[in-house]
Amino acid sequence: MNGSVNIEINKGIGTITFFHPQSNSLPGEILNLLAQTISEAGTNEAIKVIVLKSEGDRAFCAGASFDELISIDDLDTGRTFFSGFANVINAARKCPKLIIGRVQGKAVGGGVGLASAVDYCMATQFASVKLSELAIGIGPFVVGPAVERKIGVSAMSQMAINATEWQTAQWAKDKGLYTEVYDSVQDMDAGIQELAEKLAASNPEAMRLLKQIFWEGTEHWDELLAERAGMSGKLVLSDFTRNAIHKFKNK
Repeated sequence: MNGSVNIEINKGIGTITFFHPQSNSLPGEILNLLAQTISEAGTNEAIKVIVLKSEGDRAFCAGASFDELISIDDLDTGRTFFSGFANVINAARKCPKLIIGRVQGKAVGGGVGLASAVDYCMATQFASVKLSELAIGIGPFVVGPAVERKIGVSAMSQMAINATEWQTAQWAKDKGLYTEVYDSVQDMDAGIQELAEKLAASNPEAMRLLKQIFWEGTEHWDELLAERAGMSGKLVLSDFTRNAIHKFKNK
C-alpha cells in the first residue's frame, strides 16, 4: 500500500497517524484503515483520549486521491470510494473517546471533513482550508454534514460555492472549525499534549456521555452519508468531472 495508518499508545493517549506521499491524500485503502483504527481505538481500554494527525509539516490532508477518482468507472465503485469518507466520519462520530485533531498544514475537501469530525481541533497558522469539490464537478456532499455541524450552513456554503478560494486558519478558527491556532508546530504540539494529558486523567464515563451529547441529532448519519456517497459516486462518472480532474492533475 502506498501510504500508512499507525497508532501509538502512551499513558492513555492513542495517537493515530496517517500518511500518503501525495500530500496525505486519501485513497480507499487509507480511508478503510483509518475508519477501522478509530473504531478499534474506541474499544481499547488502554486508550482514554485519541489524537488524530498526519505525517509531514506542509499538508494535513489533500482530500480524495485524484488517481483513484480517475480510475472509477462504474457507480458501485464510485459509491464504495466515497463511502470510505463516510465511514471515517461515522467512526469518529460513534467513537466513545474524545478525539483531538492536529492540523499542521493545509486541509482540502476530505481533509476539512476530518478536521470537522474530531471533537476538538488545534491547528497552526499554515492550516488554510478549502472545499474544492465543486471545482472538479462534484461537491462536498459526504463531508458536508460534518462541516456544516461545525461551522454552520453559511460558512460551509461559502467554502462549497467559492471552491477555488483558500480560507485562512484564522478564518477557520473564527467559524469554529479550529479551537486554537498556533504560530508553530512546536507550540501546537505542546498545547495538544497538555490537553491530552488532562483528558487522559479525566473520568472516561463522563467524557463518553459528553461526546454522546455533543453528537445528538446525528443518529441518522449512517443512512445520510451513504446516500451522499451515492451522489458523489454518480457525479464522478460524468465527462465534466473526468475532464476537470485531468486538468487539475496536469497543472
